[in-house]
Amino acid sequence: MQKLLLLGDEAIALGAIDAGLSGMYGYPGTPSTEIMEYIQSSEEAESLSIHREWSANEKTALEAALGMSYTGKRAMVAMKHVGLNVAADPFINSAVTGINGGLIVVSADDPSMHSSQNEQDSRFYGKFAYVPVFEPADQQEAYNMVSDAFELSEKYRLPVMMRITTRLAHSRAAVVRKQKEPQKPFRLPSDPRQFVLLPAIARRKYSALLTAYESLKFENRLSRYNIFRDGRNRKLGVIACGIAYNYLMENFPDGGPDFPVLKISAYPFPNDLISDLTGRCEEVLILEEGYPLLEELIRGILDCHLKVSGRMDGAIPRAGELDPSVVAKGVGLTPEAGLKVPDIVKSRPPSFCKGCGHADTFNAVIEALKPFNGTGVFSDIGCYTLGALPPYNIINSCVDMGASVTMAVGAADGGLHPSVAVIGDSTFTHSGMTGLLDAVLKNSPVTVIISDNSTTGMTGGQKSHATGRLASICEGLGVEPEHIRQIEPLRKNHEENVRILIEEFGYRGVSVVISARECIQTATRRKKAEASENNSK
Repeated sequence: MQKLLLLGDEAIALGAIDAGLSGMYGYPGTPSTEIMEYIQSSEEAESLSIHREWSANEKTALEAALGMSYTGKRAMVAMKHVGLNVAADPFINSAVTGINGGLIVVSADDPSMHSSQNEQDSRFYGKFAYVPVFEPADQQEAYNMVSDAFELSEKYRLPVMMRITTRLAHSRAAVVRKQKEPQKPFRLPSDPRQFVLLPAIARRKYSALLTAYESLKFENRLSRYNIFRDGRNRKLGVIACGIAYNYLMENFPDGGPDFPVLKISAYPFPNDLISDLTGRCEEVLILEEGYPLLEELIRGILDCHLKVSGRMDGAIPRAGELDPSVVAKGVGLTPEAGLKVPDIVKSRPPSFCKGCGHADTFNAVIEALKPFNGTGVFSDIGCYTLGALPPYNIINSCVDMGASVTMAVGAADGGLHPSVAVIGDSTFTHSGMTGLLDAVLKNSPVTVIISDNSTTGMTGGQKSHATGRLASICEGLGVEPEHIRQIEPLRKNHEENVRILIEEFGYRGVSVVISARECIQTATRRKKAEASENNSK
């Protein structure tokens, strides 16, 4: 039995390869990115001809995975939690259509917002869509759950969600591999109308979905991950979900706590599972990473005066991620004091890399806005969002992927001029193109600056769908060719770049300025790789 030291993301990726995966889909998003990257770099995946290319966004990724499932083969799609918002339409409807080959949707949540706009909890999507959810407590469980998730998916003809969080995704532990399974053969659906959601078909399939979801509560592939251990001290009982169970057990290294503990790592589950614990205890504490989903459910399930504590009553902080110290306080222990950070270690606010093209782009934008008394620009999500910080202070917004263009359109509708959007090349092809089409159809007086660094920079330099295509895409969407301008953001070009920006800011129609310069980080890696290749010849 081979044992490997893996990130949680890597454990899921390897689990999928070993479970007979045929297609991996996704869009880069921390903390899910390493799942695809592991499979892309895997020699085993290459030898098995596993499809493993990035998609334009999370919606297209999930739809492509559903298409792979249509052929009877196993597919997995990975995204961060806010990416599931983008993919919500196919996710929810795929539960109604059902699947053919096994389909796993991995949603990586980011409590404490280390690199995200919110703390949303993907388990709510699973409950909302009537989709079973696995929530691993550790890396080995994450690996093991993948094969169970595929089997469950195919048994009930449903997609399955695997919900992980940042700490599990980006921490390492030993994982023991199981015997590999072969890929599934090509097999089209027996029902030619399975994926046709006309109302008459959808009503019938939705009724079947509700019945299947009730049956899932007693399914062994889910219940085996929900474990109850009794204790002598019946005053307090603890329900710990997913990685919260790990945090709890870290506080009891010598055999575990003396109070009853129920570990929940799979949903849905029967109400009796909860009553086994609550019938023994005077109080119940709920430990769950993210929103108080289980706490709200339990408060509705229990028809008694048992005290229930958790995030809703302040026993556990309402916001932010859990850790062993937070859990220790929740169960009445005094957490061990951590090491004091030496005074020599100073906090460093995030900033552009030295030589970053975004910095030169913003310097030109700031100067070009002066004649118009402009106050700033609408930004999108990427490295360039750092333009909101000193010394630039030029960003007015950062809401969601693609919102820079559409907010600029709406602001122009309200009378703002110039109305300027800044969006990255990868984000533009993710969800900015439709906003630009709106602008063209309305002939909105907006200027869209596409800061093109030829990569998906913020998540580590993945390939951008936009590379070499931006001007032709914009022209295809209807932007007049004479108002598709290209600049190179370098100090030596500053005056020329400012002049071009001033011209386009003054134009009372749709204009696009492509500010193109390769990301300094990917350029450095590329040059090192080229030098290494040349030296080896």
